[in-house]
Amino acid sequence: MKLPLAMTTDETIIEMAAIRKVYDTGKIKVEALRGIDLDISKGEFVAIVGPSGSGKSTLMNLIGCLDTPTSGTYRLTGQLVAGMNKDALATVRNRRVGFIFQNFNLLPQISAYENVEMPMLFGGVPRRERRRRIEELMERVGLADRMEHKPTELSGGQMQRVAVARALAMDPDILLADEPTGNLDTSSGGDIMGLFQNLWEQGGTMLVITHDAALARRAARQVEIQDGLITRDTGRPEADSAARG
Repeated sequence: MKLPLAMTTDETIIEMAAIRKVYDTGKIKVEALRGIDLDISKGEFVAIVGPSGSGKSTLMNLIGCLDTPTSGTYRLTGQLVAGMNKDALATVRNRRVGFIFQNFNLLPQISAYENVEMPMLFGGVPRRERRRRIEELMERVGLADRMEHKPTELSGGQMQRVAVARALAMDPDILLADEPTGNLDTSSGGDIMGLFQNLWEQGGTMLVITHDAALARRAARQVEIQDGLITRDTGRPEADSAARG
């Protein structure tokens, strides 16, 4: 059960210390992250913002356990990620992190209902519980009347709402959205950010990666990345002071 906003605690979900990520092509080495310290607590709504090439997508991949750091430590809900094998990482991605992508990543040949069902099939959720959960989630994102529609029969904003429902399917610890409004018009993008705010107000933990400063300002906390370093963090005044110093 999610905590309502008024009961948000100091329980830390994401703990990153001295995180570096270096890509070695054999000819050159590219240091994408150069020492990231980042803590995110249960119930926060955080936007990570920065220009292309700043390192924010690399950071998202590490947070979501889609990649591993070159050095530094990362704990997710208290568990050291570096000690996990492939099966454990797959379980984390299925159960603890709900992913939302710019391109929606929906399977076009199956219905919205079946797309939302996919994580629960992999997670071994019983059929009756899957049905109850999908109906609840589709109602929650405002698409109860579109469950049997295929993605090609939906607008971009509706497809992203299906993707949000799918991300929520396993009741994850955190929702991780990578440029979730990048392929949407201004109105639909605003609607998606409004949906994120509603989910946060209901007790969810939200992390949005975006290059759009205006969208980032709709989050309760903004973390800015430049050249692989955090240069501003409205949740940590000392980070701002260090960046200015």
